[in-house]
Amino acid sequence: MKALENRLQLIESYISDAERLNPKVSKVNVAWQLDHSLKVINSVINSMKSSDPTLFKDNFSVLGKLLLKLNFFPKGKAKSPDHVNPPTIILKENIVLQLEQAKDNINQIKNFDENAYFKHPLFGNINKVRILGFLNAHTHHHLKIVKSILK
Repeated sequence: MKALENRLQLIESYISDAERLNPKVSKVNVAWQLDHSLKVINSVINSMKSSDPTLFKDNFSVLGKLLLKLNFFPKGKAKSPDHVNPPTIILKENIVLQLEQAKDNINQIKNFDENAYFKHPLFGNINKVRILGFLNAHTHHHLKIVKSILK
């Protein structure tokens, strides 16, 4: 939990650089990376809140286990679902609102049933046991891109 909280603090520290862009690193700016990371956190946790733990099936992929163990997501290899893609115009105020929601949401994870879960399109079902690792790795991936953009 602490690692993810630290990543949220980093997101907050990069809001002032939201408009920065480095096309050699990424087609999208810092705001896109921050907004997407927060949308994923909030969407995943909201999915878990509304999941039915009795329907959980452990079908987490070997690839998912490996990537989480390494805390690594390869750059440019996956396409994110539309509902976690940022809008064309990203307002700093909306990033701040999503950040506050993410802080609240991650504090709720501890109260979830062990088999509250969400369905990842590549990795399979991710339950409470793996959720912090997934969110941490995903957020870390996008923060690395932000750091590269800002170099």
